[in-house]
Amino acid sequence: MRICLMIEGQEGVTWEQWLALAQATEDANLEGLFRSDHYRPIFNQDPAGSLDAWTVLAGLAARTQRIRLGTMVSPVTFRPVSVLAKSVVTVDHISGGRVELGIGAGWLEAEHTAYGFDFKTTRGRLDELDRQLEEIVRQWTTADDIWPKPVQKPHPPIIVGGRLEYAAKRAFRYGDGWIPRDDWLDRDGIEVLDKFRAMAKEAGRDPASLSISTFRVLK
Repeated sequence: MRICLMIEGQEGVTWEQWLALAQATEDANLEGLFRSDHYRPIFNQDPAGSLDAWTVLAGLAARTQRIRLGTMVSPVTFRPVSVLAKSVVTVDHISGGRVELGIGAGWLEAEHTAYGFDFKTTRGRLDELDRQLEEIVRQWTTADDIWPKPVQKPHPPIIVGGRLEYAAKRAFRYGDGWIPRDDWLDRDGIEVLDKFRAMAKEAGRDPASLSISTFRVLK
C-alpha cells in the first residue's frame, strides 16, 4: 500500500499553491502527488478554474526530487493521443522516471461545451479510450519512428479510471491499475474487490500485479 495526495486542481488551485503542496508531500514522506484533470470547477463557482494538468506536472517534476506525479484521470476527449503520449513522456524525462498516467473516458459535459471539446456519445468516448490506450502503448514501446521513449520501462504505469464493467477490462489489457468511480469500495468493498480479482484472473492477469486506488476526503 502507498499513501499519496490527490488534489482537485480545477477548484482554483494556483501555481504557488501547487508548489507548496508538492513540498509538503515530499516533507511528509508521502509517495506521490496526483491531480484531477478538469478544465472547469465542479464544486466551486466561476471564476475558480484549472491550470492545465500536464503543464503543472511538468513544472512540479522539475521542482521535486522523490515523489511520483500523475493524473486521476486525464479524459481522452481533451487531447489528441499523440499530444497526451508526448506530454507524459516529457514529464517522465523531467522527473527522471516518476510519472504515472491516469486515463479515462471523460464525463463532465459542461467543460467540453465551454472549451469546445467534442463530448461524443458514451460509446464514442469508450471507443476513443480503447484507441488511445492502444496507441499510447505503441508509441511508448514498439514504434520505431517515435522518440524519445519513456525513462520507465516498459513504460510509465497506466491507471484506467471509471466503472468496473469497462475500466477494469481495459486496465487488464493495457494498464497497471484501476481507479474506481464514486464510493464503490466503501459501499460494496469486498464484493467489488472479489469481482475485480476474478475478472483479472479470467483476463490472464495476476490481481496482485494491479493497483486499486481508494480515496479519503480531507477537509
